Amino acid sequence: MSDATERQVNLALYLSSTRTPVSAETIHAEVFGYPAGQDEDTFLRMFERDKKQLRACGLMLEVVDLEGVPGYRLDADASYAGELELSESERTTLRAVAAALASDPGFPFGSDLAIAVAKLGGALREAGGAAASAPGALTDEAPSAQGATAAVLAEAVASRKRVRFGYTNASGEMRDRELEPYGVYFQDGRWYAVGRDTSREETRTFAVRRMRGVEVNSRKPAAPDFEAPSDFSVADHMLLPFQYGPGTVECELRFSAEEAWRAPRLVGGQGTLEMQPAGSALWRVSAASLPRLARWIIENGPGITPVSPPELRETLAEGLRKVVARHGA
Repeated sequence: MSDATERQVNLALYLSSTRTPVSAETIHAEVFGYPAGQDEDTFLRMFERDKKQLRACGLMLEVVDLEGVPGYRLDADASYAGELELSESERTTLRAVAAALASDPGFPFGSDLAIAVAKLGGALREAGGAAASAPGALTDEAPSAQGATAAVLAEAVASRKRVRFGYTNASGEMRDRELEPYGVYFQDGRWYAVGRDTSREETRTFAVRRMRGVEVNSRKPAAPDFEAPSDFSVADHMLLPFQYGPGTVECELRFSAEEAWRAPRLVGGQGTLEMQPAGSALWRVSAASLPRLARWIIENGPGITPVSPPELRETLAEGLRKVVARHGA
Protein backbone atom coordinates (compact mmCIF):
# COMPACT_ATOMS: atom_id res chain seq x y z
CA MET A 1 0.00 0.00 0.00
CA SER A 2 1.42 3.38 -0.98
CA ASP A 3 1.83 6.13 1.60
CA ALA A 4 -0.93 8.20 -0.07
CA THR A 5 -3.36 5.28 -0.16
CA GLU A 6 -2.65 4.38 3.47
CA ARG A 7 -3.17 8.00 4.52
CA GLN A 8 -6.49 8.17 2.65
CA VAL A 9 -7.67 4.93 4.27
CA ASN A 10 -6.72 6.36 7.68
CA LEU A 11 -8.62 9.55 6.88
CA ALA A 12 -11.72 7.62 5.81
CA LEU A 13 -11.66 5.48 8.97
CA TYR A 14 -11.15 8.52 11.18
CA LEU A 15 -14.00 10.52 9.64
CA SER A 16 -16.34 7.54 9.75
CA SER A 17 -15.65 6.97 13.47
CA THR A 18 -15.93 10.54 14.75
CA ARG A 19 -19.35 11.59 15.99
CA THR A 20 -18.86 15.33 15.65
CA PRO A 21 -17.37 17.51 12.88
CA VAL A 22 -13.62 18.01 13.13
CA SER A 23 -11.42 20.80 11.82
CA ALA A 24 -8.59 20.42 9.31
CA GLU A 25 -6.19 21.27 12.14
CA THR A 26 -7.49 18.35 14.20
CA ILE A 27 -7.26 16.01 11.22
CA HIS A 28 -3.66 17.09 10.64
CA ALA A 29 -2.80 16.21 14.24
CA GLU A 30 -4.73 12.96 14.62
CA VAL A 31 -4.73 11.17 11.25
CA PHE A 32 -1.62 9.06 10.76
CA GLY A 33 0.11 9.89 7.48
CA TYR A 34 0.15 13.68 7.67
CA PRO A 35 3.68 14.72 8.79
CA ALA A 36 3.69 16.49 12.15
CA GLY A 37 6.17 19.15 11.01
CA GLN A 38 4.38 19.89 7.75
CA ASP A 39 3.56 23.55 7.09
CA GLU A 40 -0.10 24.52 6.79
CA ASP A 41 -0.15 25.26 3.05
CA THR A 42 1.46 21.92 2.18
CA PHE A 43 -0.95 20.06 4.45
CA LEU A 44 -4.00 21.80 2.99
CA ARG A 45 -2.94 20.90 -0.56
CA MET A 46 -2.48 17.27 0.49
CA PHE A 47 -5.79 17.31 2.36
CA GLU A 48 -7.62 18.66 -0.70
CA ARG A 49 -6.19 15.85 -2.86
CA ASP A 50 -7.23 13.29 -0.26
CA LYS A 51 -10.77 14.67 -0.04
CA LYS A 52 -11.04 14.51 -3.83
CA GLN A 53 -9.89 10.90 -3.82
CA LEU A 54 -12.42 9.97 -1.11
CA ARG A 55 -15.21 11.55 -3.16
CA ALA A 56 -14.06 9.55 -6.18
CA CYS A 57 -14.44 6.40 -4.04
CA GLY A 58 -17.98 7.38 -3.08
CA LEU A 59 -17.28 8.81 0.36
CA MET A 60 -18.99 12.19 0.59
CA LEU A 61 -17.88 14.72 3.20
CA GLU A 62 -20.23 17.19 4.84
CA VAL A 63 -18.73 20.62 5.60
CA VAL A 64 -20.22 22.59 8.50
CA ASP A 65 -19.31 25.77 10.33
CA LEU A 66 -17.19 24.97 13.38
CA GLU A 67 -16.85 28.21 15.32
CA GLY A 68 -15.65 30.13 12.29
CA VAL A 69 -13.64 27.37 10.62
CA PRO A 70 -14.78 24.50 8.36
CA GLY A 71 -15.66 21.28 10.15
CA TYR A 72 -15.68 17.93 8.34
CA ARG A 73 -17.55 14.68 8.86
CA LEU A 74 -18.62 11.79 6.69
CA ASP A 75 -22.06 12.23 5.13
CA ALA A 76 -23.39 8.69 5.52
CA ASP A 77 -26.61 9.44 3.62
CA ALA A 78 -24.80 10.78 0.55
CA SER A 79 -21.99 8.21 0.50
CA TYR A 80 -22.20 5.20 -1.75
CA ALA A 81 -20.08 2.19 -2.64
CA GLY A 82 -17.94 2.86 -5.69
CA GLU A 83 -17.40 0.30 -8.40
CA LEU A 84 -14.68 -2.17 -7.40
CA GLU A 85 -13.19 -4.85 -9.61
CA LEU A 86 -10.75 -7.38 -8.15
CA SER A 87 -8.99 -10.23 -9.89
CA GLU A 88 -9.24 -13.70 -8.39
CA SER A 89 -5.66 -13.50 -7.14
CA GLU A 90 -6.44 -10.14 -5.47
CA ARG A 91 -9.53 -11.63 -3.83
CA THR A 92 -7.51 -14.60 -2.57
CA THR A 93 -4.82 -12.33 -1.15
CA LEU A 94 -7.41 -10.10 0.51
CA ARG A 95 -9.19 -13.07 2.09
CA ALA A 96 -5.91 -14.50 3.40
CA VAL A 97 -4.86 -11.22 5.02
CA ALA A 98 -8.35 -10.57 6.40
CA ALA A 99 -8.61 -14.10 7.79
CA ALA A 100 -5.40 -13.68 9.78
CA LEU A 101 -6.72 -10.46 11.32
CA ALA A 102 -10.33 -11.47 11.86
CA SER A 103 -9.33 -14.69 13.65
CA ASP A 104 -6.78 -12.86 15.77
CA PRO A 105 -8.28 -12.44 19.28
CA GLY A 106 -6.17 -9.31 19.72
CA PHE A 107 -7.70 -7.53 16.71
CA PRO A 108 -10.62 -5.38 17.95
CA PHE A 109 -12.51 -5.01 14.66
CA GLY A 110 -12.86 -8.65 13.61
CA SER A 111 -16.65 -8.61 13.17
CA ASP A 112 -16.52 -5.45 11.05
CA LEU A 113 -13.82 -7.00 8.88
CA ALA A 114 -15.81 -10.20 8.44
CA ILE A 115 -18.82 -8.21 7.20
CA ALA A 116 -16.64 -6.25 4.77
CA VAL A 117 -15.12 -9.42 3.30
CA ALA A 118 -18.52 -11.06 3.06
CA LYS A 119 -19.66 -8.15 0.89
CA LEU A 120 -16.82 -8.99 -1.48
CA GLY A 121 -18.18 -12.49 -1.84
CA GLY A 122 -15.67 -14.25 0.41
CA ALA A 123 -15.62 -16.09 3.69
CA LEU A 124 -12.84 -15.89 6.21
CA ARG A 125 -11.65 -19.47 5.87
CA GLU A 126 -8.56 -21.05 4.42
CA ALA A 127 -8.81 -23.35 1.41
CA GLY A 128 -8.93 -26.45 3.64
CA GLY A 129 -11.85 -25.07 5.63
CA ALA A 130 -9.95 -24.45 8.87
CA ALA A 131 -9.72 -21.03 10.40
CA ALA A 132 -6.58 -19.11 9.54
CA SER A 133 -3.89 -18.95 12.19
CA ALA A 134 -4.03 -15.95 14.50
CA PRO A 135 -0.74 -14.11 14.99
CA GLY A 136 -1.99 -12.40 18.13
CA ALA A 137 -2.70 -15.76 19.73
CA LEU A 138 1.03 -16.38 19.90
CA THR A 139 1.34 -13.77 22.65
CA ASP A 140 0.92 -14.77 26.29
CA GLU A 141 -0.83 -11.61 27.41
CA ALA A 142 -4.58 -12.22 26.95
CA PRO A 143 -4.89 -11.05 23.32
CA SER A 144 -8.69 -11.35 23.31
CA ALA A 145 -8.96 -9.06 26.34
CA GLN A 146 -6.55 -6.62 24.75
CA GLY A 147 -8.60 -6.50 21.55
CA ALA A 148 -11.88 -5.85 23.36
CA THR A 149 -10.33 -3.13 25.49
CA ALA A 150 -8.60 -1.55 22.49
CA ALA A 151 -11.98 -1.27 20.74
CA VAL A 152 -13.43 0.58 23.75
CA LEU A 153 -10.43 2.91 23.83
CA ALA A 154 -10.62 3.56 20.08
CA GLU A 155 -14.23 4.65 20.48
CA ALA A 156 -13.23 6.93 23.37
CA VAL A 157 -10.53 8.48 21.19
CA ALA A 158 -13.04 9.14 18.40
CA SER A 159 -15.65 10.64 20.75
CA ARG A 160 -13.05 12.41 22.96
CA LYS A 161 -14.39 10.94 26.18
CA ARG A 162 -12.34 10.33 29.33
CA VAL A 163 -11.81 6.77 30.53
CA ARG A 164 -11.17 5.34 33.99
CA PHE A 165 -9.44 2.04 34.70
CA GLY A 166 -7.28 0.15 37.16
CA TYR A 167 -3.65 -0.04 36.07
CA THR A 168 -0.87 -2.33 37.27
CA ASN A 169 2.51 -0.66 36.90
CA ALA A 170 5.89 -2.33 36.35
CA SER A 171 6.28 -2.75 40.12
CA GLY A 172 3.03 -4.71 40.39
CA GLU A 173 1.08 -1.91 42.08
CA MET A 174 -2.56 -1.42 41.04
CA ARG A 175 -3.93 2.13 41.01
CA ASP A 176 -7.01 3.83 39.59
CA ARG A 177 -6.24 6.10 36.65
CA GLU A 178 -8.17 8.59 34.51
CA LEU A 179 -7.04 9.22 30.96
CA GLU A 180 -7.98 11.57 28.15
CA PRO A 181 -7.08 9.20 25.28
CA TYR A 182 -5.48 10.86 22.27
CA GLY A 183 -4.73 7.67 20.32
CA VAL A 184 -4.23 3.90 20.38
CA TYR A 185 -1.72 1.81 18.48
CA PHE A 186 -0.56 -1.78 18.04
CA GLN A 187 3.06 -2.88 18.28
CA ASP A 188 4.73 -6.28 18.66
CA GLY A 189 1.52 -8.06 19.62
CA ARG A 190 0.48 -5.47 22.18
CA TRP A 191 -1.97 -2.56 22.23
CA TYR A 192 -1.12 0.80 23.80
CA ALA A 193 -3.12 3.93 24.62
CA VAL A 194 -1.61 7.42 24.65
CA GLY A 195 -3.19 10.42 26.32
CA ARG A 196 -3.22 12.89 29.17
CA ASP A 197 -3.03 11.33 32.60
CA THR A 198 -5.31 13.70 34.53
CA SER A 199 -3.71 12.98 37.91
CA ARG A 200 -0.16 13.69 36.69
CA GLU A 201 -1.08 16.40 34.19
CA GLU A 202 1.16 14.89 31.51
CA THR A 203 0.96 12.81 28.36
CA ARG A 204 1.69 9.16 29.08
CA THR A 205 1.53 5.78 27.35
CA PHE A 206 -0.33 2.84 28.94
CA ALA A 207 -0.10 -0.82 28.00
CA VAL A 208 -3.62 -2.14 27.41
CA ARG A 209 -2.66 -5.55 28.85
CA ARG A 210 -2.15 -3.86 32.24
CA MET A 211 -5.59 -2.18 32.26
CA ARG A 212 -8.56 -3.56 34.14
CA GLY A 213 -12.20 -2.44 34.15
CA VAL A 214 -11.98 0.29 31.50
CA GLU A 215 -15.04 2.57 31.73
CA VAL A 216 -15.86 5.43 29.38
CA ASN A 217 -17.32 8.56 30.95
CA SER A 218 -21.09 8.25 30.43
CA ARG A 219 -21.97 11.84 31.32
CA LYS A 220 -23.08 13.91 28.33
CA PRO A 221 -22.23 11.18 25.81
CA ALA A 222 -22.67 13.48 22.81
CA ALA A 223 -20.31 16.14 24.19
CA PRO A 224 -16.52 15.72 24.04
CA ASP A 225 -14.68 15.83 27.39
CA PHE A 226 -11.44 17.19 25.94
CA GLU A 227 -9.52 18.23 22.83
CA ALA A 228 -6.19 16.66 21.92
CA PRO A 229 -3.23 19.05 21.46
CA SER A 230 -3.02 20.42 17.93
CA ASP A 231 0.53 19.10 17.52
CA PHE A 232 -0.18 15.60 18.84
CA SER A 233 0.95 12.67 16.70
CA VAL A 234 0.63 9.11 17.95
CA ALA A 235 3.74 8.18 15.95
CA ASP A 236 5.83 10.32 18.32
CA HIS A 237 4.89 8.01 21.21
CA MET A 238 5.50 4.64 19.55
CA LEU A 239 8.48 3.36 21.50
CA LEU A 240 10.14 -0.02 21.31
CA PRO A 241 8.97 -2.64 23.86
CA PHE A 242 11.99 -2.21 26.15
CA GLN A 243 11.60 1.59 26.35
CA TYR A 244 8.42 1.69 28.42
CA GLY A 245 8.83 2.33 32.12
CA PRO A 246 10.44 4.76 34.57
CA GLY A 247 14.16 5.42 34.35
CA THR A 248 16.42 4.67 31.41
CA VAL A 249 19.87 3.22 30.77
CA GLU A 250 21.94 4.19 27.75
CA CYS A 251 22.88 1.10 25.75
CA GLU A 252 24.98 0.27 22.69
CA LEU A 253 24.31 -2.61 20.33
CA ARG A 254 26.20 -3.69 17.22
CA PHE A 255 24.65 -5.07 14.05
CA SER A 256 27.09 -7.29 12.16
CA ALA A 257 28.09 -6.35 8.62
CA GLU A 258 25.88 -9.18 7.31
CA GLU A 259 22.83 -7.96 9.24
CA ALA A 260 23.35 -4.16 9.16
CA TRP A 261 20.89 -3.82 6.29
CA ARG A 262 18.09 -4.72 8.71
CA ALA A 263 19.06 -2.10 11.28
CA PRO A 264 17.11 0.95 9.98
CA ARG A 265 13.86 -1.02 10.01
CA LEU A 266 14.42 -2.68 13.39
CA VAL A 267 15.40 0.46 15.33
CA GLY A 268 12.13 2.19 14.45
CA GLY A 269 13.65 5.66 14.45
CA GLN A 270 14.73 5.34 18.09
CA GLY A 271 18.21 6.31 19.27
CA THR A 272 21.11 6.97 16.90
CA LEU A 273 22.38 4.54 14.29
CA GLU A 274 25.90 4.90 12.88
CA MET A 275 27.28 2.85 10.02
CA GLN A 276 30.86 1.67 10.66
CA PRO A 277 33.74 1.50 8.13
CA ALA A 278 33.75 -2.31 8.13
CA GLY A 279 30.05 -2.41 7.24
CA SER A 280 28.61 -3.03 10.69
CA ALA A 281 26.24 -0.60 12.45
CA LEU A 282 26.42 0.78 15.99
CA TRP A 283 23.12 1.63 17.66
CA ARG A 284 22.90 3.81 20.76
CA VAL A 285 19.49 3.68 22.43
CA SER A 286 17.93 4.21 25.85
CA ALA A 287 16.23 1.27 27.59
CA ALA A 288 13.92 1.21 30.59
CA SER A 289 14.22 -2.56 30.96
CA LEU A 290 17.39 -4.55 30.27
CA PRO A 291 15.57 -7.93 30.40
CA ARG A 292 13.10 -6.75 27.74
CA LEU A 293 15.99 -5.42 25.63
CA ALA A 294 17.75 -8.78 25.96
CA ARG A 295 14.55 -10.48 24.82
CA TRP A 296 14.34 -8.05 21.88
CA ILE A 297 17.92 -8.97 20.87
CA ILE A 298 17.05 -12.68 20.87
CA GLU A 299 13.79 -12.15 18.96
CA ASN A 300 15.46 -10.06 16.26
CA GLY A 301 18.81 -11.87 16.00
CA PRO A 302 21.10 -13.21 14.74
CA GLY A 303 23.83 -10.65 14.18
CA ILE A 304 22.89 -8.27 17.04
CA THR A 305 25.46 -8.06 19.86
CA PRO A 306 25.22 -6.00 23.07
CA VAL A 307 28.23 -3.73 23.56
CA SER A 308 27.34 -1.84 26.74
CA PRO A 309 26.54 -1.61 29.56
CA PRO A 310 28.08 -4.80 31.00
CA GLU A 311 24.79 -5.47 32.81
CA LEU A 312 23.05 -5.87 29.46
CA ARG A 313 25.58 -8.47 28.31
CA GLU A 314 25.15 -10.37 31.57
CA THR A 315 21.35 -10.17 31.39
CA LEU A 316 21.43 -11.64 27.89
CA ALA A 317 23.88 -14.37 28.92
CA GLU A 318 21.82 -15.29 31.97
CA GLY A 319 18.68 -15.51 29.86
CA LEU A 320 20.40 -17.82 27.39
CA ARG A 321 21.70 -19.99 30.24
CA LYS A 322 18.14 -20.39 31.55
CA VAL A 323 16.94 -21.42 28.08
CA VAL A 324 19.72 -24.01 27.79
CA ALA A 325 19.00 -25.32 31.29
CA ARG A 326 15.29 -25.65 30.53
CA HIS A 327 15.55 -27.20 27.07
CA GLY A 328 19.01 -28.75 27.06
CA ALA A 329 19.53 -32.48 27.26
